[in-house]
Amino acid sequence: MTTHSTTPTSTDDNPSGPSGNVAFVLSNPAVSSVTGWPIGFWLAELTHPYRRFVDAGVAVQLFSPEGGALHVDDFSDPYADNGYSADDEISKAFLSDPETAGLIETTRPLAELDLDDFDAVFFVGGQGPMETFRGNPAVERVATDFFDAGKPTAVVCHATSLLLDARSGSGELIVDGKRWTGFTNAEEQYVEDNVGQKFQPFWIEAEAANLPNTTFVAGPPMASHAIRSGNLITGQQQNSGAEAADLVLEALR
Repeated sequence: MTTHSTTPTSTDDNPSGPSGNVAFVLSNPAVSSVTGWPIGFWLAELTHPYRRFVDAGVAVQLFSPEGGALHVDDFSDPYADNGYSADDEISKAFLSDPETAGLIETTRPLAELDLDDFDAVFFVGGQGPMETFRGNPAVERVATDFFDAGKPTAVVCHATSLLLDARSGSGELIVDGKRWTGFTNAEEQYVEDNVGQKFQPFWIEAEAANLPNTTFVAGPPMASHAIRSGNLITGQQQNSGAEAADLVLEALR
């Protein structure tokens, strides 16, 4: 029987590490309005942070707006014919374990996410969030609730599209007065040049440039880059998930 969470069997191996519970929020399957391709979440943005948390003694549960089974973006699947992520051994290990592989088949709906049950939230990116996170009241509510509660609120890669609109309880954008990052213009251009066509309905960095009183910080393309600004933690792209998780763990300590 598949469970919805993984709880470390013992914290004795991590006497100085944090304890607690982290809610991961991932996109439900969708279809790109630009390419017409099936899209979902980027696997490494789940598996690499997941490994960091569980190894540190932190329990993880997976949620999505609607709950249920999810779709892995094809280029993030280490077993896909395109070979793009073929060297991702952490994701291979995640998929080869029936317990962890089963987690993405049985995510809980956001309606069941109780703020009081979790110490932090981690929004996973991928192509899906560009269609399913931005402007989604349920997703924004979770981000707002954790942010207003002062709990670590981590958002990675294209999931940062939700930060273009999400507001705190006081009515200001969550990113107001913050330094943050997300998938950059240079990275979007790189993708389009390699795919040979327009890929996303908008570019996050370009949209962020229109927001007042916030600072979007672009790191080197495709290099790990994460920022902690108060209790808001952001990661630039799929190679930044583990670093973002480390910043969450630092905050939990």
